[in-house]
Amino acid sequence: MNILPLYINYPSWIHPEIFPGIPILGLIRWYGLMYILAFSTAFLILKKILKEGALNSISKDGTIQKTSEDDVFSFIATGIVFLLIGARVFSTLVYDTSGDYWKKPWLIFWPFQNGKFTGLAGMSYHGGFIGGLFGMIFWCIRHKRPFFKWADAMCTAIPLGYTFGRLGNFMNGELYGRITTAPWGIVFPTVPRSERFSASIDWVSEFMQKIGMEAQESLVNLPRHPSQLYEALFEGIVLFTILWIVHKKKPFDGFLGGLYTVGYGVFRFFIEYFREPDADIGFRNSDHPIYLFTSFTDISTGQILCALMIFGGFCVIFGNWLFSKRKKQKS
Repeated sequence: MNILPLYINYPSWIHPEIFPGIPILGLIRWYGLMYILAFSTAFLILKKILKEGALNSISKDGTIQKTSEDDVFSFIATGIVFLLIGARVFSTLVYDTSGDYWKKPWLIFWPFQNGKFTGLAGMSYHGGFIGGLFGMIFWCIRHKRPFFKWADAMCTAIPLGYTFGRLGNFMNGELYGRITTAPWGIVFPTVPRSERFSASIDWVSEFMQKIGMEAQESLVNLPRHPSQLYEALFEGIVLFTILWIVHKKKPFDGFLGGLYTVGYGVFRFFIEYFREPDADIGFRNSDHPIYLFTSFTDISTGQILCALMIFGGFCVIFGNWLFSKRKKQKS
């Protein structure tokens, strides 16, 4: 009796390139398109917030400082530039353990590998967060605008755009999760042969029996959590929904920025238990196999950074609450 396969094969029609095999058009990749959609979505949401008047501020002389669409475009463009720099630098200098980028830093922004155009393959969210933060601070200082008011608007706009970024990761077949017997587990063809398993191993054989998988060769590619889609849902759509619901009712400037930082940190921290850590880094506190969930005590680099985000987000909320309270007392 054949068991109905309890897993999903990665769609064969999905390639990193939108038009694979077609000269010139083959250079257009899903990942790049998703970045464009992400930034466009963030810009449209910022425009919506602009129309609500949430970005207007009162100058020192008591006059209302109105914000134009050009200001919004300038703000988000500055943030994007800093974000991309931070994301790329963090990815190459922190997550890459080969040391090549430290020895040859000009390769950080070199879009070719082995004579082939690859784009800037490899971006770090946490690096982008830090870079984007510095970009917003730089713009607000330069244009004399209240940082936390603008940061609140940006943090409300970011999550929905972030959804497209994780969809781009899915299209690339990268940042997949650990192996799973869940019926929605996906067999990603991009998994390297070094992470495939011998069908003769007892636990692999038992795993395959549970999901109705038959070995086609000696090494088996097992289904994995589509952690990119988990992140797109929770760190993107769900977090955006929460922020959008409360954005008109925020008690003080800085609240939404802190809430976004805490919310992202919490969602990402728990999703890291499904996502496979980088093979060359692994867990920070154990040598357990990275492709298996073994213990909640196995902590990845991403979880450490998320814990810092959660702490930092609460500090922002508390600090701005204290500041607003004192300001009301003085007035």
